[in-house]
Amino acid sequence: MKRQDFYYELPQELIAQDSLEDRSSSRLLVLDKESGAVSHHGFKEIINYLEPGDCLVINDTKVIPARLIGAKEDTGAKIEVLLLKRKENNIWETLVKPGKKAKRGAKISFGDGLLTGEVVDIVEEGNRLIRFEYEGIFEEILDRLGQMPLPPYITHQLKDKDRYNTVYAEHSGSAAAPTAGLHFTPELLRQIEEKGISIAHVTLHVGLGTFRPVKVDEITEHHMHSEFYQIEEEAARQINEARDSGHRVICVGTTSCRTVESAADETGHLRACSGWTEIFIYPGYQFKVLDGLITNFHLPESTLIMLVSALAGREHVLAAYEEAVRERYRFFSFGDAMLII
Repeated sequence: MKRQDFYYELPQELIAQDSLEDRSSSRLLVLDKESGAVSHHGFKEIINYLEPGDCLVINDTKVIPARLIGAKEDTGAKIEVLLLKRKENNIWETLVKPGKKAKRGAKISFGDGLLTGEVVDIVEEGNRLIRFEYEGIFEEILDRLGQMPLPPYITHQLKDKDRYNTVYAEHSGSAAAPTAGLHFTPELLRQIEEKGISIAHVTLHVGLGTFRPVKVDEITEHHMHSEFYQIEEEAARQINEARDSGHRVICVGTTSCRTVESAADETGHLRACSGWTEIFIYPGYQFKVLDGLITNFHLPESTLIMLVSALAGREHVLAAYEEAVRERYRFFSFGDAMLII
């Protein structure tokens, strides 16, 4: 299967640059995964497609302000550091620009010395391991100095950091938001629970590898970066209970989908566990847990559009995307939503 099989034309003006004031006022395209039929709604109408006994799976990871702007201590040259993974103690795997200025031993100062870092190693993909030194609590310093790591296609300044987190974000550690969850409000979640739908919280810390472009022509040769996930006993119970009683498991976002599919046994059952996943889902994949998916509109030729094509079929997905373009839906992270069911 070729990368270009997942290409579609997208006018630049349809890429959403800002979040909506009311998160749940976005639009919703509903795609029937069997027939390919589409219909158009407001996101609040999602509740009409959820039935008592269903289980909604949400990813409660929290994006940290992981983008730091610093200066080399010896030359004063500007350096941008993006925190990717905490490795041990105060050592983080990072993406550094420009990389040529960040050789081993290079020292970087942030916030006039409030935070300092030293490049201790260069690893896969040219990422740098940086050991940080500071006084106080790292998360508080990061909140003061860091910026939210918005995708490169968003060029507007983010005025409120909370807008790039879901209302249920709890466990810090992501370099990107699980954006399908951005549409939910506390009120909508309350209405969903009152209808008899259980909401299971799982955690997958989203790394930039999820959004790394597929550069190989043959998609099976693409390698996904690993991401940490965790499923607590209560969430496993809720998901198993829905499946065993003949109800549906509907994931909010590709990250929730990848979490449950990574952790499930061959019968589609889950247990409390944690680990690292490199799962790459593309057409031909047999889902073990997932019945439906709430997701945003994804970049052409991305692993994410390949995942939704595995669920609904490539032809159905591309036809739905063409319809969304014609109907002037808003695309990508701050854009509108799709329900595949």
